[in-house]
Amino acid sequence: MRIRVDPKAVERLKVKIRELTSRRWSVSMACRIGKLNMFIMGWMAYFRIADASRVFRGLDEWLRRRMRQIRWKEWKRYAARRRNLRGLGIPERSAREWVASSKGYWRIAGSPVLQRALPNDYWADLGLLGLRRIWRRFRATA
Repeated sequence: MRIRVDPKAVERLKVKIRELTSRRWSVSMACRIGKLNMFIMGWMAYFRIADASRVFRGLDEWLRRRMRQIRWKEWKRYAARRRNLRGLGIPERSAREWVASSKGYWRIAGSPVLQRALPNDYWADLGLLGLRRIWRRFRATA
């Protein structure tokens, strides 16, 4: 017998994360990550006995894409986006190509260029806790 996370609970989690990662909510990234970490830690403490590694991995990917979307919007202008992409190691040609794109924030957040510029380690360095990593930590202590 296995314990799973109810799909309705996952949907409620996504709704709350959407509120905390709203592009309209203009707070610093450190504040946003702090609020996210607090919420995620509590949610994961409740669901720590669930066998849902795959679900948590998918939610982690989705959360990081939301965060990339916010970062892209923060950069706002062509020059800032190009400068930041170049600073993160993206070649000039690719940076210009993606900065000039008319695609929306969500679409750009899933692009290979932004995933390379803002990898998982980037978010870990900023302090963002992943659902799966917290789940593993809770499972190790249980």
